[in-house]
Amino acid sequence: MRRHSLLEILIVYTVLEAALWTRGHMQFFWIVVTAICVGIMTVRGGRSAAGLGLSNPRQGSARIVVAGIAGAIVVLVAGWAAGTLHPPQGRHSPVVGFLIYLVFTFSQEFVLQSVFLVRLETIIPSGRGAVLAAALLFSLAHFPNLALLIATFIGGLVFCEAFRRYRNLYPIWFAHLVLGLSVAAALPDSLTHQMKVGVAYLTYR
Repeated sequence: MRRHSLLEILIVYTVLEAALWTRGHMQFFWIVVTAICVGIMTVRGGRSAAGLGLSNPRQGSARIVVAGIAGAIVVLVAGWAAGTLHPPQGRHSPVVGFLIYLVFTFSQEFVLQSVFLVRLETIIPSGRGAVLAAALLFSLAHFPNLALLIATFIGGLVFCEAFRRYRNLYPIWFAHLVLGLSVAAALPDSLTHQMKVGVAYLTYR
């Protein structure tokens, strides 16, 4: 079971990194491959909806939502105080950009929690150790964006620990969504390159 879980993590992480470090048609190809791999592993993994965090909201959900909103307010106030607060930029309209980010954050949290963390828990005896390993994987996926490397490591620790305790993906997804939007608005694009990672970060102008 441990070897099988490790192999699945390596496969998903490899194709995910391929998607982050390619452009155009090749990037689309690797995104599709990643989605297929995640889909197959989810269906064949034998885990229940509750085990994947896809059950109805339960204890702790409100706490996670409130914490996410509070964290987002702190980030926005800090950006305002520093004079860097700005509307998030992008090539899409605000509504389309929000909808895309809505799907994107859910995909990120599903892969982080329901793919990586649940498998790391079968590999690493310590629950806290599995949380740390998952947070590291999440952070390193944002290389070479230093601001996001730091933010996603801290966020990954918090999100994964919340998932380990409450096993509910939806409030964590919401917290990720509002915190991500607040970071995009509070930090200057010169630092975050509009929240890009991988080759897109290096080619940002």
